[in-house]
Amino acid sequence: MTDRTGIFAGDDPFQIARRWLGEAGDAEINDANAIALSTVDADGLPNARMVLLKEIEDDAFVFYTNYESAKAGEIEQAGKAAFVMHWKSLRRQIRVRGIVEREDGPKADEYYKSRSLKSRLGAWASQQSRPLGSRAALMAEVAKVTARHGANPPRPSFWGGYRIKPVEVEFWADGAFRLHDRFVWRRSSSEETWEIQRLNP
Repeated sequence: MTDRTGIFAGDDPFQIARRWLGEAGDAEINDANAIALSTVDADGLPNARMVLLKEIEDDAFVFYTNYESAKAGEIEQAGKAAFVMHWKSLRRQIRVRGIVEREDGPKADEYYKSRSLKSRLGAWASQQSRPLGSRAALMAEVAKVTARHGANPPRPSFWGGYRIKPVEVEFWADGAFRLHDRFVWRRSSSEETWEIQRLNP
């Protein structure tokens, strides 16, 4: 599939997403891989926060977090999530909705090891989303886990990845006079083929 601008060229949404992210990496000031991740709680009340997308696989988008966090609890309860990536520098965005599964195997171990030592220790120290008495208390916990785990901490069992396998991916590019270009890829499950459609701006 192509369009008059060529920026949507191709039939594989993951290839397009990787290309756009690569172009954003050269244009954005920082965190070109930031996504606004949306979940819902047990009452159906939406929640959103910024996280960093760490990989675009052949059929999924992967990020990492604390499995005991509020976002993880909502993901586990619903089994679904959505996110948007927006780049002001390129005037583009990608919206994704899909089914979520854990990534807590060797790939999560490999990513954890690639992080800085302080970030790895921080993952141990932070009881993410839960009340914290003071920053001093947090730093004291960092000191404890540093003494316990040293320079090579293992990945905590409560920390790992999530893989979003989309059933919908929408690409949006800014157009003159608010006549934007929008294309959406839809499928009923990750095993189905994509249907591609242009949308009104």
